[in-house]
Amino acid sequence: MPESGASRAQQERTHISTAGTGATEPGVTGTTPGKPAAVEAARRTGLLVTLVLGGLTAVPPLSMDMYLPALPAVTDSLHAPAATVQLTLTACLTGLALGQVVVGPLSDRWGRRRPLLIGMMIYVVATALCVFAPTTGLLIGFRLLQGLAGAAGIVIARAVVRDMYDGVEMARFFSTLMLISGVAPIVAPLIGGQVLRFTDWRGIFAVLTVVGLVLTLVVWKWLGETLPPRERHTGGLGDALRTMRGLLADRVFTGYMIAGSLAFAALFSYVSASPFVMQEIYGASPQTFSLLFGINSVGLIIVGQINGKILVGRVSLDKALAVGLSVITLAAAALLLMTTGVFGDVGLFPVAAGLFVLMSAMGMAMPNTNAQALMRTKHAAGSASALLGTSSFLIGAIASPLVGIAGEGTAVPMAVVQLVCAVGAMACFLGLCRPWRRAA
Repeated sequence: MPESGASRAQQERTHISTAGTGATEPGVTGTTPGKPAAVEAARRTGLLVTLVLGGLTAVPPLSMDMYLPALPAVTDSLHAPAATVQLTLTACLTGLALGQVVVGPLSDRWGRRRPLLIGMMIYVVATALCVFAPTTGLLIGFRLLQGLAGAAGIVIARAVVRDMYDGVEMARFFSTLMLISGVAPIVAPLIGGQVLRFTDWRGIFAVLTVVGLVLTLVVWKWLGETLPPRERHTGGLGDALRTMRGLLADRVFTGYMIAGSLAFAALFSYVSASPFVMQEIYGASPQTFSLLFGINSVGLIIVGQINGKILVGRVSLDKALAVGLSVITLAAAALLLMTTGVFGDVGLFPVAAGLFVLMSAMGMAMPNTNAQALMRTKHAAGSASALLGTSSFLIGAIASPLVGIAGEGTAVPMAVVQLVCAVGAMACFLGLCRPWRRAA
């Protein structure tokens, strides 16, 4: 007889209540009881596994950003309107969001390796098909499939980290991953631009095909299974949906998930608006904009490393998260005051400084929201990772168009979106997570 919803909910609460205890002490090393051999082997080869997981998390920004310099060429080559070609980006982003909801629960049922390898193989095929796409409609379809398959890398990489680490070790690892995933958006457009010097836009997809193939082979050879059979879910779609419902019913998990997603939305609004704001409104040249964009990304990486190497283990994750969200909120408020003219005509560099502070503080906010959320979900790390990723992409996709809602002559919408997201993230953190009640 099927178990009742109340029984399932009770099991979920039991799993959640025990997931963050016991093995969450800092400094765990050596062999951990109950960890599968692949997990222990992966932890002993930390640098290699870090590079593999970092490569998987870098696939989405590479897939999105390497392609950006080629958009005008695609428009000319396929004789399509720019708005239609833009749908190739939307399709990939949509696939990245929705694919995580599918792959995450599958990895809880079948283990991490099988769904990851299947997803990466489909990614390689879909990317190769983009090389030969004869029409914009087919290119949009192939890009959707590329995003759906590429989502396997993001969601399973987070789940593998949860399988391997607990507590502050997990937060440190997420900060290290940010070093790799933070570099990818910086170098991707540069790589795409260089590729276009020697070939056309189809060559970019050929390079991505090779990258995907290499990553697939590396995963197959060096990334072992980290979820033992005894810890896998055995149910079907209904069980996966009940698991996700149980996760969302956990107020603290949901608080961290929404707080992290809103912080990501503030970052995404910067990425969407900054080329226009910095160049068209504040007069930066393309070279100056590229330099400032790179500096901001470096700031995010540096703070992420400070968070992982210095703060984690010395202060609680909640305190570090509170500082990160507070700095983001203050920077967004300062940007709103500057863009509305409260301080007069401030010019480019004060606005650039405000964006630098806001972006850098993301390195303290995002790793800690992921770690705190996943710390409560040992029983369903794949499903939890899927919810975290999908929520971030969807909220980011909603926030992104709002930055241009008032037209081309003002940067106020960008600052408003960032401030609303930052205040919302802080409200969710304080109102749902209630860190002071768990400090003891």
